[in-house]
Amino acid sequence: MGAISVHRTIDAVWRMESAKVIAALARYVRDVGLAEEMAQDALVAALEQWPQEGVPKNPGAWLMTTAKRRAIDQIRRRENFNRKVEEIGRDVQEATPDASDGIEDEIGDDLLSLMFTACHPVLGTEARVALTLKMLGGLKTEEIARAFLVSDATVAQRIVRAKKALADAGVPFEVPEGPELATRLASVLEVIYLIFNEGYSATQGDDWLRPELCAEALRLGRVLAELAPKEAEVHGLVALMEIQASRTKARTGPGGEPVLLLEQDRGRWDWLLIGRGLKALERAEALNQPPGPYYVQAALAACHGRARRPEDTDWQRIATLYQVLAGISPSPIVELNRAVALSMAYGPAAGLALIDEIAGEKALQGYHLLPSVRGDFLVKLGRNAEAKAEFEKAAGLTRNERERTLLLERAAACQASDEAHAQP
Repeated sequence: MGAISVHRTIDAVWRMESAKVIAALARYVRDVGLAEEMAQDALVAALEQWPQEGVPKNPGAWLMTTAKRRAIDQIRRRENFNRKVEEIGRDVQEATPDASDGIEDEIGDDLLSLMFTACHPVLGTEARVALTLKMLGGLKTEEIARAFLVSDATVAQRIVRAKKALADAGVPFEVPEGPELATRLASVLEVIYLIFNEGYSATQGDDWLRPELCAEALRLGRVLAELAPKEAEVHGLVALMEIQASRTKARTGPGGEPVLLLEQDRGRWDWLLIGRGLKALERAEALNQPPGPYYVQAALAACHGRARRPEDTDWQRIATLYQVLAGISPSPIVELNRAVALSMAYGPAAGLALIDEIAGEKALQGYHLLPSVRGDFLVKLGRNAEAKAEFEKAAGLTRNERERTLLLERAAACQASDEAHAQP
């Protein structure tokens, strides 16, 4: 295996295993910032050793064992050296870097403790989300920035300050109970959904999907539904993710190229996941609580999930639900999606009118889907030259290679259409 291939393997392993390594270490050292540093040390060791020695049979266990040894080195400098070394040293003696038992977590244990610790009220909401995405999602700073539509430097500052604030406050590493659990659910739900979205539509790189992130978000969402069964928004988020995840196999073509929703082969949708999502939505509805953003988004996803054919989609209901969502969680992104629904329900001119109203919003500047959606409306209105310019603009803004290729293909199709009509 060449060095480039090994580095790609390390990157993939880190994506899948880093959160578990950090969470397990945090249980020992009771400091999430220190735990992340030790996990990063293990990553550096992998980058140094694996290209020469080969990728171990169980890379996750290798990272865990190496990180735990770093933990022992750290704890030797502390007053409680003997007690902690006995706890961690026993695990290290029983495990090797290729240990078959790996680092699989029981439902409700270290990963959730890490999530609720990172979402502690001592931090601001933005810091909670950024820190948890970094530690549990294994996302890079620039990917988190992309999700929030802010600069890389802003996110990096949030993460550094968040870790320091948690250490200074001595935040306990645990899953909260009672009233405290309810007060911290909102930011936890936001984190889980952002992790899911990064897996569902990767912000950069060569791949359109990162299934391991979607799977991890679904796992955490399902666990939360067990922890907080009387919270409608938890069930709403699970419903939303289940229904969206059902389309995974249909979202890419034979060459890995993106396939848009209305062009997907719905026979490839996972109707078992759709059924699970609809049941989760029913559980949310049965609680008779005021609708929250995840419940409304799940209801939107259900409109697509119930439609066996694209022409069966109830676009007027979707447009209405986006209006409700805009009232609950107003944002330019919601309005962008509402524009799409309006175009499908009442024609592209209606969608274009709303797009042009929100085009000046600061949060949408540099957001590739704005020109992409506008280009789609212009194509339907027969304004191909303008549409071509919009698709090219969108291609220049996206960081995902698959998406860039798709957008450039659409731009080329606009030019070809105009040239065909220009011929006598």
